[in-house]
Amino acid sequence: MSGGSYYVPASSKWPVLASLALGAMMVGTGTLLVFGVAGMPVMVVGLLAVLGVMTLWFRDVIHESRSGLYDAQMDRSFRWGMGWFIFSEVMFFAAFFGTLFYVRTFALPWLDGEGAKGVAALLWPDFTASWPLLEPPGEGIEGPRAVLSPWQLPLVNTLILVGSSITLTVAHEALKEGYRTTARHWLAGTVLLGLCFIVIQGVEYYEAYAHYGLTLQAGIYGATFFLMTGFHGLHVIIGTIILIAILVRVSRGHFSRDDHFGFEAAAWYWHFVDVVWIGLFTFVYVF
Repeated sequence: MSGGSYYVPASSKWPVLASLALGAMMVGTGTLLVFGVAGMPVMVVGLLAVLGVMTLWFRDVIHESRSGLYDAQMDRSFRWGMGWFIFSEVMFFAAFFGTLFYVRTFALPWLDGEGAKGVAALLWPDFTASWPLLEPPGEGIEGPRAVLSPWQLPLVNTLILVGSSITLTVAHEALKEGYRTTARHWLAGTVLLGLCFIVIQGVEYYEAYAHYGLTLQAGIYGATFFLMTGFHGLHVIIGTIILIAILVRVSRGHFSRDDHFGFEAAAWYWHFVDVVWIGLFTFVYVF
């Protein structure tokens, strides 16, 4: 303890190892996207290293917490840290939504001649401002053959995520009331719903590539579609892994009615992911 109010952890190797693992994963991912399967081994090794470092790092944090090393000040620091992390995630997705709105609100009308009459007509005389671009408006510009209906798999996934927020809230309230078994069952239901979302999105991606011509190379619509839904899907995968870890901890009796910030942090993250999906469903699929 430092001054009797704040726990100062010992020097840790995990930040350095996490940086190296994350760097390897990013190099492998970039190589995979540019050069193909040559980057797969590096990406897989980096991913496994990231997961390993996270597991061991969080193990140390859990051990410190259960050893009674944290006080109210440390709890506040965790809450502020998680709050700022979610704020950074809000800004992350805000950039993607901003890109989507910019393209649809400004770039398309400009290409159709608004504000620059004569230039667009010279470059792409047959271009018509519409979203999404389903037909090639000019040489070298291609779009998807069709778009996914929002009222099929996307609607199912929306109902799944909204339902998962409800089950997670029930689990949280049960834990606060001391009903550990009830909390465990509802949390397990939330994990199951998260896994269902991941599987359905995988099916949707297969359908997009195989039958709709909707790929990363399908113009600006394909690029924004996979950028936004893909990163969201990654967050769902991460959130599901976190919830699985929390489920294990609940089963082992790690949380009490008044001391369960690990559970709360996971719930904050999951609810954030759900809200982002509602935005995606509205502005990417429906409108």
